[in-house]
Amino acid sequence: METAVSVKNISKTYPKGKTEALSDISFEMPEGEMFGVIGPDGAGKTTLFRIITSLILPNSGSASVFGFDTNTNYKQIRHIIGYMPGRFSLYQDLSVQENLQFFATVFGTTIDANYHLIKDIYSQIEPFKHRQAGKLSGGMKQKLALSCALIHAPKLLVLDEPTTGVDAVSRKEFWEMLKRLKEQNISIIVSTPYMDEAVLCDRVALMQNGKLLQIDTPQNIMDSFPHLLYNVKSDNMAALIKDVEAYPNTQSVFIFGQHLHYIDKNENADIQQLRAYLTNKNHSSISIEKGKADIEDCFMALMTK
Repeated sequence: METAVSVKNISKTYPKGKTEALSDISFEMPEGEMFGVIGPDGAGKTTLFRIITSLILPNSGSASVFGFDTNTNYKQIRHIIGYMPGRFSLYQDLSVQENLQFFATVFGTTIDANYHLIKDIYSQIEPFKHRQAGKLSGGMKQKLALSCALIHAPKLLVLDEPTTGVDAVSRKEFWEMLKRLKEQNISIIVSTPYMDEAVLCDRVALMQNGKLLQIDTPQNIMDSFPHLLYNVKSDNMAALIKDVEAYPNTQSVFIFGQHLHYIDKNENADIQQLRAYLTNKNHSSISIEKGKADIEDCFMALMTK
């Protein structure tokens, strides 16, 4: 199996050496994989993707896409990748159809030649093909941008936070589309700040402050969580977080939906002691149950190492 993306000891600092965006980043992504880069704003995801797509150069290290060096072979790379940047970058005053036609022409192809690749996506916005791109909803802009990135039949899709700012339904639809594209042997590298999207990837790289914290399958990352985790709930959730934070044996506590995810400093946590403490703090309907870590728990644990 061919290597789709290879990144070796990439570092990037700008401007004038003051901000280290990437620090000694290395990973390989095989052909046909959906690889997720997961991290908050400022983690370095966009800088990494701009290097992979040959838009900027690293200060040190190297990167290649299907064997083409991003520094010396950028012309070849740009013909085999489809890039969807985080910000909507299509021509706002052109219609849906005109944008798609433009990108097909740039790459020396036609809409008809590769319509099979975009059919499932484009058919949802085709009824609005004469509408200006700037007047589309967030979800429709997303579908148009993906269609334009696919129209020249790329071997690799590079998607930088493609679901940021769109509604939950559009997010779900988008990931279903990516799954179908992967089944057509299109390699996909996608970044997102949403931890729940990590489990939809074959492998993920957890990233923070320009560094890779861990790379593995989502399941392996969750299975390797080193602590006992408890779901804690009471009748007064607003006070509960403050009271648990003040509990002497608390190692970490975070809000997750309708519960708190609690980790005790002791390997054998005395849950009855915690329950008694919360009762003394006037909490009632107290629920403390063993839970299972998700990707966000793992990410937070890595950040606090």
